[in-house]
Amino acid sequence: MKLRDVMSNPVIRIHPDESVAVAARTLNRYNIGALPVCGSDGRVCGLITDRDIVTRCLAAGRSPASTAVRDVMTSKVISARPDMEANLAAGLMGREQIRRLPVMENGKLCGMVSLGDLAMKDETSIDAGDALTEISSNLSSRDDRP
Repeated sequence: MKLRDVMSNPVIRIHPDESVAVAARTLNRYNIGALPVCGSDGRVCGLITDRDIVTRCLAAGRSPASTAVRDVMTSKVISARPDMEANLAAGLMGREQIRRLPVMENGKLCGMVSLGDLAMKDETSIDAGDALTEISSNLSSRDDRP
């Protein structure tokens, strides 16, 4: 099974100049945990998660209304291609300690895949479980700095 078979599309995204408050409302509105951050050219320059908002904005004493997404987003983005095998993507997610994977084609965002998406498919549910186990067992090795 390929990522194109399980990825979410269209993808809700946000511009790096938007406020963290707008990002939080967008996450809440669409009931999602991460937003790809895309510049005016449509290319991904980061990812902002609900955890980024809590740890890098709120816990740091910043105002969500006056803090830009670019100031708290994760700028190192691991991505995949739509023709990647889903089980390989699950392994990548485990190794890289990530739960969401932007899917890129020709340098542009074309989808998002989460561990939840992979867990819902019989063909990849074990791989997703293995990835989550790897992520959970290595939480202490994560670098939470922007």
